[in-house]
Order: sequence, then structure tokens, then C-alpha cells
Amino acid sequence: MKYICIHGHFYQPPRENAWLEQIEVQESARPWHDWNERITDECYGPNAVSRILSDAGRITDIRNNYAKMSFNFGPTLLSWLEQKRPQIYQTILHADKLSQAQFGGHGSAIAQVYNHLIMPLANRRDKETQVNWGLQDFERRFGRPAKGMWLAESAVDTETLEVLSEQGIEFTILAPRQAKAYRKIGTKTWVDGIQTQRPYVCNLPSGKKIYLYFYDGDRSQMVAFGGILEDGRRFAESLLDGFDPALKEPQLVHIATDGETYGHHHRNGDMALAYAMNYIETHSKAKLTNYAEFLSLAPVEYEVEIVENSSWSCVHGVERWRADCGCNTGGTPNWNQAWRAPLREALDWLRDQFAAIYEIEMEPYHPQCWTLRNEYVKVPLKRSIQRAEAFLRAHVPGEHSPTDKTKILGLLEMQRQSLYMYTSCGWFFDEISGIEPVQVLQYANRGIQLAEFYFGVALEEHFLQILEVAPSNMPEFANARAVYAQYVAPARLNLTQVGMHYALRAIFSDDSEKQEVLNYECESEEFERYNAGTQRLVLGVTRVRSKVTLYEETFSFVILYLGQHHVIGHTFGEWASEQYRDFTEQLKKAFDRSNLSAVIELLHTIPNQRSFAFFDMFKDEQFNLLNGILKEELAQANMSYQKINNRNYNLMNVMRASGLEVPEILRRNLEQVLNSELETLFEDSDRRVSVRKLKSRVQELEKWGIKIDVEKFRYKVSNRLRRLAESIPTRNNREEALINIRQVLEVIQPIGIEPDLSKVQEIVLLRIRSLKPNEVGGAFHKALVQVGEIIQLDVAGILVRERVGEK
Repeated sequence: MKYICIHGHFYQPPRENAWLEQIEVQESARPWHDWNERITDECYGPNAVSRILSDAGRITDIRNNYAKMSFNFGPTLLSWLEQKRPQIYQTILHADKLSQAQFGGHGSAIAQVYNHLIMPLANRRDKETQVNWGLQDFERRFGRPAKGMWLAESAVDTETLEVLSEQGIEFTILAPRQAKAYRKIGTKTWVDGIQTQRPYVCNLPSGKKIYLYFYDGDRSQMVAFGGILEDGRRFAESLLDGFDPALKEPQLVHIATDGETYGHHHRNGDMALAYAMNYIETHSKAKLTNYAEFLSLAPVEYEVEIVENSSWSCVHGVERWRADCGCNTGGTPNWNQAWRAPLREALDWLRDQFAAIYEIEMEPYHPQCWTLRNEYVKVPLKRSIQRAEAFLRAHVPGEHSPTDKTKILGLLEMQRQSLYMYTSCGWFFDEISGIEPVQVLQYANRGIQLAEFYFGVALEEHFLQILEVAPSNMPEFANARAVYAQYVAPARLNLTQVGMHYALRAIFSDDSEKQEVLNYECESEEFERYNAGTQRLVLGVTRVRSKVTLYEETFSFVILYLGQHHVIGHTFGEWASEQYRDFTEQLKKAFDRSNLSAVIELLHTIPNQRSFAFFDMFKDEQFNLLNGILKEELAQANMSYQKINNRNYNLMNVMRASGLEVPEILRRNLEQVLNSELETLFEDSDRRVSVRKLKSRVQELEKWGIKIDVEKFRYKVSNRLRRLAESIPTRNNREEALINIRQVLEVIQPIGIEPDLSKVQEIVLLRIRSLKPNEVGGAFHKALVQVGEIIQLDVAGILVRERVGEK
């Protein structure tokens, strides 16, 4: 009669560049590349392998939390995980299958409206596509239809519920304040508010219905903000205390929070979650369940009315996403959010312009253009020219010219940007120049570009005029138009710029005949490269083709590389073969004579050219190029630091022994040497770490009282030990990796590096469990026990449980 369900809403806003569809480096996430990577390592990964501790603080088990809870993952986040962290992605999918086995055939995963737009503020057509795309994405990944769907910010109105019901959704989850009133079915009297321990039916004006759960608001708040995740038992007991003794029906105590609560917002929150669910299971005071199973177990005897245009994160309804309602993230008391209304007004105007273009231009190709938009979600899942061509054959039958194909795909892509520009995070925070509003404006910019390029409709100026009314809180920006000019307009990309990027990459690439540059294919028709010391001359003719719209262009390029980041590049249209060869011959002769002024003079004679330089490269490629250039320079610099240290080390020792102060410049030099040597020891690899060298460096750090960047080295050591552990199955001498892991952990303990050992713990625990009888007592067994002890595994208890399980 007593059931508990914990729901996690796992979501990150799409952060990909609207043209490249890749996340560029985010400095604020360092030492990770971007925030998706960071939050994955702090939350999504740990919840897949969460540790349960004994009273003595030792790890007794490792659990996949997703298999025991209810969860939804944003489709755009799952797309990123599928590409960048496939192991974690597969673990999430597998968790749904495990949950079906535990919860009567009912999977714990539910779908989500596709890119997290606020449904009550969307028109009917966009609501339908958001639900449709979310369902298609879910079924492709989880291999079954979704029964439930999470609404962005749980924002709801009756029309949204109608759309959910029409598309086969059985239930959704709302906050308790979103319930207006309830009553027992068959009675007349409505009771204000809600009792959260039961499901309700919402009867819709169309005659359809949908089931609604209203989570326990107080307990959800305690998890998110009340510090309850500091103690897993307290967390479990707070849930067990949520049952109403007056109710004589099956009861469900359930909470809902951002999934990032468990590990990102609260470090080790995943462990508190794992412990709480294990505690509930082992103490038999209630049964864990999910929403779909509980619907099959408990008859729905009550109906409910909702509060229209309400959400879980705005006490004013849905005003946070269209008005200066007072909801903000805090910390900036003098700021306002008067920019929110004009931002939505500008995007609403743009959406309607896109829709008009789409209907008119798509009419010759497809009679049901909005149905076609619903099917388009299949294409961006995994970009390729073949996938785009297959979509056109399947959904837009008939013979189409290359121009027609690019128009059709351009229209559909314009619609995708129209949906993405409403991603809710664009309004959630405090300032229009923040990365989230800039991101939604970038989607708008991409849609504007498509409308202009393919259909000759100029939309940008009027759009910017509306944005002028959106004030910024930052003194350097008068309004959103200035923000757009600073951060959004420069991001716009065309095929020529992609070709420039390809040409710049070709300076150093050994294989430049054919390359993929993110969402584009580049293929050389002519390519030549000449070296003269550090200087290089690169010449070529290249065809660039978009995987998104299939549009292609061919152009010629010349690059003169002068060393370091100094690049002089020019692109120009196709020339007649003879003219191109005459010109390049002159360039080659001038370069061969080291007459750079003549080379530059010739470059200026190119008609209709576009120049480009290092600063025109994509940000990640700028980093890659600089790192490549600096690698040798840094090696030389480190050699210099080392020489200075070698010459002065004995003198520094004498001064230290005599109680004299060592000159700061020499201490800084030594600090640089030791940090550099440590970095070299922990380069990303599955090779053994030299324990002898590591001990020596750590002793020096302690001797001289030198501090290191603990966060940076935590990241590096974690990755190195993970790689070592993952290599165990492929090693002939399996004990070697285990011994090395143990030794490294013993040596680094005094300098305060506490690496993330979750993956190592998982691998070692699995190896302990899979020990064969003939391995017990052997070298591998001993190495497992020794490393298990240092990584806090309850090795003896695990072995005992395994033997009991076998019997």
C-alpha cells in the first residue's frame, strides 16, 4: 500500500554553435572543455555507477541509480551523450530495461518536450511538433513508446494537455501549486489544493483525458535546497515520513527535482540517492516504483483541475519567460529583467515570418508542410549527406534538382531554428548578454540567414529594431541589439568561411585531400604545399558541401604562413584552369626565392578576393593551432626553467638550511618545473605512471612547501587512473595496472589531490565479483584486494556476499 518514487529531470540547454552543431570551448568550465563535459563527470556519469557505503564508510555496492528511479533526459542532451560519452549513454538506456524487470514491465524513463520550450507560450502547431519530436526521439533511443512526458519547467495549460493526450501520452508530472482543485469522481464538491499521494485524472474539453501526478513540494525543496542530501538515511526517512495515515488507499510519496541535484549541485548527491533507495528497499517499509507502474496498481478515483499557465519555477505562472516578474537567480539586486518581454516579442515576430515563408515556399514540394516538419527530427539526429538524401527520397517523393533539395532542406532547417530559439533557458537567468540568451539569439540569426540566402527575404533589421527595446543591465551594452552585434552576428558562418577553415587546417595536416569540417565536407580538386623553414605556402581549389542543406560551392585559396599565428590567406572564385596555373606558378617562384614581398604583392592582385587570418578560425581550432605552435616553444621554455633550477638548486638548499629566504623568482622557477613534470607524468594515457618519478616530485613539493592547482590535477589524475583501470582486461599482466593505481594513490595523498575514483571503483568491484575459484588467493586476487582497500571498497563484505549468492 505504500510506494515511493524519485523523479529526476536531467537536462542541459543545447549549447552547440548553430552552424557547426558542436560545442565550442567554454572557459568557465575549465579544466573541462565545456559545461556538458563537466556536469557529465559530476552527475550523469556518477549516477550510472553510484556507490553505497557501509556505516564504516566503505563501499559495499555500486548501483545504476537510473534503474531504480523515474527519470527523463532532454533529447538534445542525449544526442550529446550519444556522441561524446557513449558508455554513459548506453548505461542510461540499459537502466530503462532494468527498471522494466523491476517494476512490472513498466520502464522508468519518460519522454520530454524536445528542446525545452515553455509550452503555454507556444502556438498549437509548435506544441504539436515539440511533443512529436520528443516521442520520436524517445522511441528511437529506448526502443518503446513513451507513456509519460516531462513538460519544460512543468509549464502547463489545457491546450498542452490536449496535445499530450492526442499523441498517446498517459501522464505528466506537475508541482502541487499547479493544481487548482480536486474531487472524488462522481461527486460535485471541489476541494482547493491537492493531496500529492495519489494520481488524478484531468478530463479535457475535447472529451479526452490525461493522468496527472503532483509531486511532494516540501520534500522536493528539501532535496534541492534544504541540505538533506548530506545524509542518505535522513533522505530516505524523510520520504518514508511522507505517507498520510488517514488515507486507506495505495499511496505514492514522490518527489521531482532537477537531476543535476544529484552530484552537480550537491557533490556526492548521487551517493545519497543510491543509499536512500537501497535503505527503502532493504527496510521493507515501502516499495520503490515508477509512475507508469503505480498507475497500473492504484485505481484513479479522483479528478483534478489545473491552474492555467503555471509552472514549477515561477510563482507568477509563466511570466518568468515573458516579463520582468521578479523571478531571478539573485546576487544582482540592482538588475531588472525588462529585456524578457521584447526578446519574446522579437522571436514571436520572427517565428511568424519564418512560418509564412515556409508555407509559401514548401507548397510546390509537399502538400502537408507541417506534417513534413514533424518528420524532420530524424535528420539532425546524426548528420550526414546520405541521411539527408534518404529523408528527401522517403518524404518528398519525385525528382528534385540540387537547387530544389537545398531549398527544401533549408526550409526545414529554418523551422528547426525557429523551435530552438524558444529554448526556455534564454529567459530563465538575469541578463540578456548571458550565454543562454545569446544562444537563442544565435538560433534566430541562423534562421534569418537561411531566409535571406535561399529565399531573398531580409528579416534582420526589423528583428534588431525590436531588440533595441530590450535593455541590458551591463554598462557596455545599451540593449539587446548591441549584444547581438557583439556576440551573435560574428558567429554567422557561410561556406566560404568553412573553406577558409579547411585551408588553415591544411597548413599542418598531412592528409588534406578530403576532410570533414564538422557539418561540412571539404574535398580538394587541387592541393599543393611548399615549405621554406618555418614558412609555408599552401595553394588549392576546394569544394565545400553542407551536410545540412546539401548546398555546395567551389573556390580557390592561397595561404602564406609566416610562423606562430601569422597567417595571410585569400579565397577567390573559380578561375579558368590555365589562368589558375599561371598565377600559382608565379607565386611558387616568388616563394621559392624567399621573396615574401613579391608573394604578398601577387596576392593583392587577386580580383574579388576575401582575406582571412588566424582570428577567423573556429575557437577550438584556434586552440588546437596555438597548442601545436606552442608545443615546441613550451618545451624550450621548460628546458630553460630546468637549466636555471639545476644551476641554482644546491644554492637554494644551502639558503634553506641556513634559514635564509630563498629568492622568490627561484621559488617560482622551481614551482614551474615541478608542475610541468607532474603534468607530464599524468598525460592522458593508459601506460603505467612512473612511481619513482612521482615520489620524487611529491617529496620536492612537500620539501619546498609548493602548492599545486589541485582542481587541475584532480582532473588529470582521475582521467589517467580511469584509463589504467579500463586497460585491465586487455593486459597480459593484469596485476601491473592495479598495483600502479594503488601506488599512485598512496603517493599523492599528502599533496591533497583527491581524484574521482568512481570508474576505478566500478571496474575493481566487477573484477572482484567475477573472480573465478582458481583465481582466489592468486596474484590478481591479492592486487584486487590491495587496491580495493585503498579505494574504499568493502572487499571482505563483497566477497562474502558473492559466496552467499553463489550458494
